[in-house]
Amino acid sequence: MSATTEPPRPAPRAWTTRLRERWLEELPPEKLLPDGQPSYVSSWIYVLGVLSLSSLVVIIATGTILALKGPNWWHDTGLGHFFNSMHLWAVELFFFFMVVHLWGSFWTAAWRGGRRRVWMTGAVTFLIAIPCALTGYVSQQNFDSQWISTQAKDAMNSVGIGAFFNLMNFGQMYSYHVFLLPLAVVGIVGVHLLLVRKHGVVPPFERDLLAAVAAGSADADGTAAASPAVHTDGEQSA
Repeated sequence: MSATTEPPRPAPRAWTTRLRERWLEELPPEKLLPDGQPSYVSSWIYVLGVLSLSSLVVIIATGTILALKGPNWWHDTGLGHFFNSMHLWAVELFFFFMVVHLWGSFWTAAWRGGRRRVWMTGAVTFLIAIPCALTGYVSQQNFDSQWISTQAKDAMNSVGIGAFFNLMNFGQMYSYHVFLLPLAVVGIVGVHLLLVRKHGVVPPFERDLLAAVAAGSADADGTAAASPAVHTDGEQSA
């Protein structure tokens, strides 16, 4: 009775190898960092996403400085007033650009072509940015923030979440505003950008219509080539 030898088993791949291969499969370098973009991206409607992202960068930069220096600095010093104003106007521009960007994406049906997750992450970013702005307003430590917090506290109590989201608690609101909610916004924005790189920028309706017309013309030409010749302009075949 002869002994049989089993074939050598392949060495198991590390999880880092599998992760790298999956990453390169989903986002190859030519998609993650493309050399060019379609011509329709030069339209103004596609610039609003970049403007929203630029405003977010200014918000994070100025907010980091304000968080490190504290309320006394941003209320009592000229430089603190400057950074506080920059932070405020960056927030205003961020919401303006993001709202117009969402409306533009809605009316151009940005979820076309398997881009549903792109649209969903953008909408969720807007929803999370609202409480992030609210906690920023009540963290100003002035009479304006006191008024906003007392009025908003009644609204939170009316829907039954006042015990979990206490706008009168400065420590809780400050931690939400400078850590938890910005981290969520930045994370979802990062996923949103990766999905845009993966699926590409949604084309305008005119481009899809022209592609459909071209495909129909190609089908018609194939049918005409298969059928007998037909002469127009009054000419008839002999």
